[in-house]
Amino acid sequence: MNGDLRSIGELARASGLTVSALRFYDAAGVLVPARVDPATGYRWYADDQVAPARLVAGLRRIGLPVAEIARAVRAEPSVVHRLLDAHLGQLADGLAQARREVTRIRRLLADDQPLLATRLVLTGSELSAAVDAVRFAVGTDPTLPGLAGVLLEVTEEEVRLVATDRHRLAVATAGATVQGPGVRALLPVAAVDRLRRLAGDAGAGEVRLTLIGRQVVVDVTGSRMRATTLTDDFPDYHALLPAATGGPARRVPIDAPWLVDALRSGTPAVTRKHAGSHLPVTVLGLGGPDEVRLLGPDELADDRTGRAGTELRVGVNGGYLLDALHAAGGPRLVLELDGPVTPLAIRRPDDPAAFSILMPIRL
Repeated sequence: MNGDLRSIGELARASGLTVSALRFYDAAGVLVPARVDPATGYRWYADDQVAPARLVAGLRRIGLPVAEIARAVRAEPSVVHRLLDAHLGQLADGLAQARREVTRIRRLLADDQPLLATRLVLTGSELSAAVDAVRFAVGTDPTLPGLAGVLLEVTEEEVRLVATDRHRLAVATAGATVQGPGVRALLPVAAVDRLRRLAGDAGAGEVRLTLIGRQVVVDVTGSRMRATTLTDDFPDYHALLPAATGGPARRVPIDAPWLVDALRSGTPAVTRKHAGSHLPVTVLGLGGPDEVRLLGPDELADDRTGRAGTELRVGVNGGYLLDALHAAGGPRLVLELDGPVTPLAIRRPDDPAAFSILMPIRL
């Protein structure tokens, strides 16, 4: 009578669920046996229950609630995909909240320890150049306060400045004499602008920075500035760095003044709808190894891949590209890219540590 059925132990081995878990999901009405022996109470399962049992095991491992598991077992695949997307979103929110709490706990622990100061000495001109290279990318969205500043990452021999508004990212470094432990400090944009004025006044002279706890003290000859760092989390930007993907597929030298003039005099090639509004898109055409041109609307075929023939096409926000070109400075720059949907990097060939990244706009 049970020759075509599996025992609960056999289903456990086939699905990855334990026997006790199978009993639980039977009681919960999620995975009911095909037959229960009225005399012994043994549970027997049909072959077509193996796949649902494996699904239950997977959903159990990712922490989906029992009610959602019951719904998924009886739903179409499209509904299960939506449940998974919603669950992943909840996990991401929970992880972000956990990270914030861990940061708060670390600060509480740090408050119980003697604060160690980190002191930097660098030239005003080098600090000014680093600030100028990243300032344009500082975020202005009030709902994202963690982007409304410049991150200072101090290592043993330099300070890295990073700014991003999610659509673009800028990184620059300045050599420094460093005493004390490495430290990260998120300096609010108003303090960054004050720091830039002091560094400009110092010129080739020394600028001294002291970072202790959440306090930053800046000293130049005859002037002192104090600032308090932001407590908001700055995003992990390392995954966007070109080196993180093994380097770009294309490096294209450009004449920066020519491209600036072309951007100012040209018109966007297409528009794309974003967040309820129409966004003008500038399209760069990259043909030969050292050929860059701006494409007009009449040159764009109805092509969703971003390629026409041998030419690679990349859509960007023209205003953002102008900002990046001005921040980079210098008449000769290099564009680095992997394709029409990967970030576009703008570099100075004489300073590999300074660059900016623009998020592409899908054509």
